[in-house]
Amino acid sequence: METHEKVDLPIVKKIAEEFKGTIYQRPPVRSSVKRRLRTRKVFDIEVLEGKDDKLFLLKISSEPGTYMRKICHDMGIILGTGAHMRELRRIRSGIFTENGLVTLQEVSEALYMWKNCKDETDLRKILLPMEIGLCGIPKIILDDNAVNAIAYGATANAPGIVAYQNFKKGDLVGLITLKGEGVAIGKALVDSNSVQQMKKGEVIKPNRILIKRDVYPRAWK
Repeated sequence: METHEKVDLPIVKKIAEEFKGTIYQRPPVRSSVKRRLRTRKVFDIEVLEGKDDKLFLLKISSEPGTYMRKICHDMGIILGTGAHMRELRRIRSGIFTENGLVTLQEVSEALYMWKNCKDETDLRKILLPMEIGLCGIPKIILDDNAVNAIAYGATANAPGIVAYQNFKKGDLVGLITLKGEGVAIGKALVDSNSVQQMKKGEVIKPNRILIKRDVYPRAWK
C-alpha cells in the first residue's frame, strides 16, 4: 500500500487493526460485479514493514471476494492521507500455496515434450488430480447409482448418499464416488444433522459438474 503523504508506521498498524473482522465493502468501479454494498470477513491483517513512511507491506487473510485495493483505499481515508494499492501478490488460495508453482514456460515445454516426443515425464510432475481441489471442504460419498444423474445436473438426494462429513446449510460441499473420484461441487440445501433423519429429499444442489456423463450407468428411468 502506498499512502499519498508520509505517515508513521505505528499509526498504520493501529488503523490496520480496525479492519479485522467483518467489514463493509462496495466493489470498485473497475470490477466485474455489481457495485452493491456487501460484507466480507478479514481473518487477519498485519503490517509487516514500512519504507520511506509511504510504502507499507501488508499481509492479509480474508474470505473470497474481498477487494484488497479497496482495503488500501479505505485505510487511506481513515489515515487522512489517501492511499492506493501499489502491488498485489496472492500467496495462498484455499489449500494451494506458492510452493510447487510452475511457470507458463515450464507448462509449454512439458506439453511440447508430450505432444512431439511422446514423453509425459515433465507433464506428470506438473498436473495434479482435480480431486486435490476438494481438500479443505466437506465431502459427501455417493452411491454409484446416483453418480450419473448428478452428471446430468440432478441434485444429490438423501437416498443416494452413502457417507458424509459434517457441513452446514449453505456450505460448499464436494461430491465424490466410492472410489474417491470427483463428481461435483455444490451448495448444501440442509445441514448434515438433518441428513440422518431424511429418507428422501434434496441435500446438495450442484454448482459445477466435474465428471463426464455416462461414466457410470444410468439408474433412472
